[in-house]
Amino acid sequence: MHAIELLAEIDKNQQIHLQLPKNINAHNARVIVMFEEAEQPQKPVTLGLFKDKIHMSDDFNGPLPDSFWLEGKL
Repeated sequence: MHAIELLAEIDKNQQIHLQLPKNINAHNARVIVMFEEAEQPQKPVTLGLFKDKIHMSDDFNGPLPDSFWLEGKL
């Protein structure tokens, strides 16, 4: 068994067309397709969608009570 590497493009119909070099005289082939995924265009980020929807308590950075750490441990 021999191997060659050919570059090809996948067309809009999801088809690949290959032309083997003229010096290859073979009847059967095994084709393995390695592809790079097309990059999806990123949607622009819209800031402020959730403005005034989230509120943080005044003691957010305060210590947690012992019951938080001990709950479910006993």
